[in-house]
Amino acid sequence: MNRDFRYQLTVLGTFAQAIVAEEIKNNRFVIRTSAPSVKVSWQVTGIRQDAWANKNRINVEVEKPERERGFYLHPEAFDQPEELGVEWARHPEMMKQRKEARQQTKQKQR
Repeated sequence: MNRDFRYQLTVLGTFAQAIVAEEIKNNRFVIRTSAPSVKVSWQVTGIRQDAWANKNRINVEVEKPERERGFYLHPEAFDQPEELGVEWARHPEMMKQRKEARQQTKQKQR
């Protein structure tokens, strides 16, 4: 159900070359190496061509709306304050209210 296959080969444990000697046919492909008994790690990827995938393609990269530029999906992962999260760009008033409510809850717990 896939097309446009991409092959990734990595030779393990020795110096050797590895190539795809025969591309995928009947769910199999052939790897050839420049030395005998070489261990090769491989990964094959392809583009789905089933009906659902053709109607629901995933955008690899999507431009952020102008108001979200400079904001992070996960600011904490970059040691940035929560105010630099995209939710603050999308809903600033609501996020301010949530932050204030959290601070009030913390003060009451002390």
